[in-house]
Amino acid sequence: MPRPTGKVWVSLKIIMLGPPGSGKGTQAAMLKEQLGVPAISTGAILRSEIAAGTDIGLKADGYISRGELVPDDVIIDIVERRFLQPDCQKGFILDGFPRTTAQAEALDAKGVKIDAVVVLNLDDEVIVKRMSGRRICKKCDASFHVEKNPPKAEGICDFCGGALYTRVDDAPETVRNRLDTYHKNTEPLLDYYKNLLRNVESYGNIDDVLKSILAALGV
Repeated sequence: MPRPTGKVWVSLKIIMLGPPGSGKGTQAAMLKEQLGVPAISTGAILRSEIAAGTDIGLKADGYISRGELVPDDVIIDIVERRFLQPDCQKGFILDGFPRTTAQAEALDAKGVKIDAVVVLNLDDEVIVKRMSGRRICKKCDASFHVEKNPPKAEGICDFCGGALYTRVDDAPETVRNRLDTYHKNTEPLLDYYKNLLRNVESYGNIDDVLKSILAALGV
């Protein structure tokens, strides 16, 4: 099935919500091309900091490896710096932030007006199975899946030719810990943003899910 093509070029500030493994990163990357605004992944930024051995990376590494949330002050500092870059002036897609009500309140306090919150719905056990097949590019952090979104060449990124690997936090036990953390800390955001929610089922293939998201956004 061909993917939707062509940029819509609208000004939107969007939050992607949903449990880990529901497809937020994949859909945010595809929406970036459709809407002409940057996709901001706090997870990707943190992994870059960890790989570089920065103070923020060292601080965050212990939390991420256990499937726990990185403290709010670290995440908020990273996001605030990212918002200052020129490509965010016409909108953005937030993937991985906010993850707590406190983070959402901090976003509001900075005067950031969110237009829509896309919620990707998927059952926990489906997520555990899905994440075990996920592969990430070591160079550009692109996400693939051995069944749902395989690379053209096994083990090689379609975009930059980098090597693909399985993240430690995609192991089943860690995934279940991350799901518990999501249900406890992030699900309350569904009530916080209740007037902005756009619910989308994430069981289909990635192109059908993208079409559902665009329809839910009205673009």
